[in-house]
Amino acid sequence: MDEEKIPLIGDFAEDAAVKEEQGGDEPNSEKKHSGFSSKIGFVLAAAGSAVGLGNLWRFPYLAAQYGGGIFLLCYILLAVTFGFCLLVLEIAIGRKTGKGVLGAFSALNKKFKWFGFLCIVVPIIILPYYSVIGGWVLKYLASFAVGSEGLTSATSDASAYFQSFISDAWQPLLFFFVFATATILVVVFGVQKGIERVSKILMPLLAILVVFLAIYAICQPGALAGLKKLFVPDFGDFSYQTLLAALGQLFYSMSLAMAIMITYGSYMKKNADIQKSARQISICDTLFAIFAAMIIIPSIYAVTGGGQEAADMMQNKGTSLMFVVLPQMFNGMTGGRIIAAVFFLLVFFAALTSSISLAEAIVAALREHFHMKRWSACLIVFGIMLVFGALSSLGFGVLSPIQIELGGKAYTILDMFDYLSNYILMPLVAIGTCIIAGYFADTDSLMDEIGMRKRGYRLYYRIMVRYIAPICMAAILISGIFLEL
Repeated sequence: MDEEKIPLIGDFAEDAAVKEEQGGDEPNSEKKHSGFSSKIGFVLAAAGSAVGLGNLWRFPYLAAQYGGGIFLLCYILLAVTFGFCLLVLEIAIGRKTGKGVLGAFSALNKKFKWFGFLCIVVPIIILPYYSVIGGWVLKYLASFAVGSEGLTSATSDASAYFQSFISDAWQPLLFFFVFATATILVVVFGVQKGIERVSKILMPLLAILVVFLAIYAICQPGALAGLKKLFVPDFGDFSYQTLLAALGQLFYSMSLAMAIMITYGSYMKKNADIQKSARQISICDTLFAIFAAMIIIPSIYAVTGGGQEAADMMQNKGTSLMFVVLPQMFNGMTGGRIIAAVFFLLVFFAALTSSISLAEAIVAALREHFHMKRWSACLIVFGIMLVFGALSSLGFGVLSPIQIELGGKAYTILDMFDYLSNYILMPLVAIGTCIIAGYFADTDSLMDEIGMRKRGYRLYYRIMVRYIAPICMAAILISGIFLEL
């Protein structure tokens, strides 16, 4: 092979094309990685990161448990205030500094170089176990597509099927490996030829699939009761738990404090409007979550007829909802096997776009800090995925005797990774980001990067970043410690 062609395989001539891609001689064009070729490419990639498993299995469960319509109202109000502010902040930090998460905080204030290393721990922990769950999704997609009798029969025990699968010695590892390989193959092709190109394909497909499934669900007999539950707010159902649940879901759903938006922000063109892009990302993420709830909640009402049985089904969350309750629900519907296959195809696409963004955040950090080629960084990330992913997967099988005791609860290896990242590290990272940006960085310069010119907006931004957002994040941290344990 011609040696001069090797960089085109690993880096795809990214370094050579940086100046043109980033807008000529602007400061941001000097960084060692390429950027998105278009504004829509950035929005679709960032929206793909935000649209993930949390929208599909966490949002519907929380909406049903915390009052339906009133939860949705709280979520939307928080999305246009708290969520939007944190999203534009992270994007602005990335674009202003032109660096990934390891260098961004050092550029804001040299005293906080160490904070970037704390930030990068989050995707390092999340990506492997997220890919394990992505493998489970692939297994269910394949099973429904081919009509596996153990899963698609109306009389089958979905819980026993799921437990048998995840405790198997090799099957989960095989599907995990396929999902992890698909993720890293996209990332190794780079920002434009990999992430942006795949996002432009998968995001429209996601939109088509989620709308199709939502229309199918609400057309089922009895589904309108579930639709009413979701969209008609009952203010008598409001409580501080409703607000806290909506706040937590928004935080996890928008890929905040995962090093992703800072990394993607560093790839963003200087002539792109950060606020406009953030609004588009927020709208995509919120609509996807709503449509996911429109699939699940009305379908459960249609199958059960509502009442206590529907309420009991919606008490399930996470993997139980996705891999036990929903297969039972699909098996009870007309054409359920085909609809289930389409649904798990939707889930697979959503999981893949999110895992790609997690992997890219780590790859960008390695390339920047250690001056690596993209393919070398991808190999290291792939190795991390395989090691920690295998531990997470085998934690339900041969390593199942290993249980971590916290607060009287026993956690599997995967559950422990999930708890540490989602309930401890992410809130801490978000609090630290707000404090550094609000008190120790050039706040005016960041607001200029965001495009906030009016005095009222700048005052609102300062109040949100310095006071309101850290308090909200502290509430999530405290609730995670005391309510989840």
